[in-house]
This record gives sequence, structure tokens and C-alpha cells, in this order.
Amino acid sequence: MRQYGQLDGFRADAAGPRISGHRGARGVLPENTMEGFAFCQQIGVASIEFDVVMTKDRVPVVVHNHTLDGALARGADGLWLPDPGPRVAEMTLAEVQGCNVGAANRDTEYGRRFSDQATLPSAKAPTLADVLAFAAKPENASLSLLLEMKTDPDALDMAQEREEMVAAVAAEVRRAGVVERTVMHSFDWGILDVARAQAPEMPTSYLSYLPKGFPGENVDRTVMPRWKEIPPSLPKAVVEAGGQMWCPHFLDVTAELVEEAHGLGLVVGTWTVNEVADINRMIECGVDSIVSDYPGRVQDCLLRRAAA
Repeated sequence: MRQYGQLDGFRADAAGPRISGHRGARGVLPENTMEGFAFCQQIGVASIEFDVVMTKDRVPVVVHNHTLDGALARGADGLWLPDPGPRVAEMTLAEVQGCNVGAANRDTEYGRRFSDQATLPSAKAPTLADVLAFAAKPENASLSLLLEMKTDPDALDMAQEREEMVAAVAAEVRRAGVVERTVMHSFDWGILDVARAQAPEMPTSYLSYLPKGFPGENVDRTVMPRWKEIPPSLPKAVVEAGGQMWCPHFLDVTAELVEEAHGLGLVVGTWTVNEVADINRMIECGVDSIVSDYPGRVQDCLLRRAAA
């Protein structure tokens, strides 16, 4: 079995689980912004998790949803976009970056959920190249990257969509010289098959959740497996699919499943863990990494345990 050094950035050590800043540090600063990623690096967070979608002119851009929504984006006129807003796949990069993503709209459920989030006056959605250039700086050499590819659910040709997206993403990662710190990550298990074929030098991370719904979350349609068709053991399913890392939602995590996954050689990360009680339970379950909107809370939990 191939050994991937990239996984070391997501594997627990003597201090406990590694910490990944979710979309940067969404509880503190607007999601998927350069300022949020810089904040994570400045406080010593081990890795950043971020989302990549493709624009109309086929540029990988760092945006979570397939639409640019009024919960967190304003147009060039300063007004909140509709919710749902325009599809990123139908916008050029210039149009995407003409929007301001520096604040959460407090009149939406999303904005109320993240009411402590600071406002950035002129933030725009970065390209994948922007984020990778930041990671490539010498002072950021210890920062690992959990790169989530968000396949367009409305693509006319899904096979072509996957091939083109992986090709564009892998080219950017190689160009930036950060292959040795990048994990390819997705809910779309099909695109991870393509990633292994096109970019075998990077490990693949499999996102999963048992559908429950997440109140207050800004989610849109996501390409993912039909969970009822997945074998009962998700860790075994990930191994059989060819993955090296399994990332379940925290509500689906048990110590027994973590032990099973470790026995199969998987690294186990979990998302999105924000409340102190949940963070502590994940630590006790033995996960390798914790993805959080509030990475400082995870740091605090680990520090308190070390001092006890």
C-alpha cells in the first residue's frame, strides 16, 4: 500500500487530534476568504479546509455553494444577492470576484447563526491559485490543505465535469508546489476515483454523513453517493473505494467506528465540530483531526486536557 506523507498533517499525535479550520475559520471571519485562512495560520492551526467549484470560464474558485447566495454575498451595487443566487458555473471569474463576500447577512438564518463573525470591507472569493500561493509561502510551510472538490450537480456530462475539474485542480496544486501537503477531499466519491487516476501522488479523503439535515447550515445540492446503497461499514466502503482518509459528520462518529477505521489503516477526520461538549467527545473517540468553524475552541479543549 502506498504511503502518503500528506496524511501526517491530519494524523493525531501525542498532543491529540490535529485541527482544521473549516472554510478558514467561519465562526470568526467570513468563510473561504484569504483573511480567514491567514487567521488559521497565525494561530498555529495545522490545516485549512476549503471548497472549490468551477466558474463558467473553468477557473477553480474557492466558494462553498454552487450558487453565490445572499446569505453571504453582495453584488457590485452593494445589495445582497438573491437566495439562492446565481450559479457559479454560469458566472465568469470576473463576475464572481465582482461580488463582496466579506459579511454574513444578519437577516438570514445563516447570518444569525454566525452573528459573531467579523465583517471584512472588501473581501472577494479567492481563486484556488490564490489559496495555494498563500500556502506556498515559506512561512506557511507547515500548513496542510484539505481541498474539497464540489462537483456541479447540474453538469450535463458528469464524467467530463469530473475529469475537467480534477485536471484543473491538480494542475494548480502542482504549479504551486504544494502536492506534498494536499489531500483531495470530496462528498463525490466518483470524482475521487478520477483524482486517483489523474493525481496518484495525492491521497483521497472521503466525506460522509447519514442524512439528518443541519439546521442553520447553508448547503445546496451536493453530489454524493446514495447512502442506502453503501455497505453497512463506511470505513470498509472507503477502503474498498481506494481512500486513505475517512471524514464522517461528528454525529455519526463512535469510538468503535474510529477503532475499526484505524484497524483498516484509515486516518479519521470529522466535521464540523463547534460545541465544546462535541469537541471533547470527538477527542475521546480518538479521531485524528477535527474540522471546526472555531479552531480556537478546539485548541482550548486540548490545552485544558493537557493541563489536567
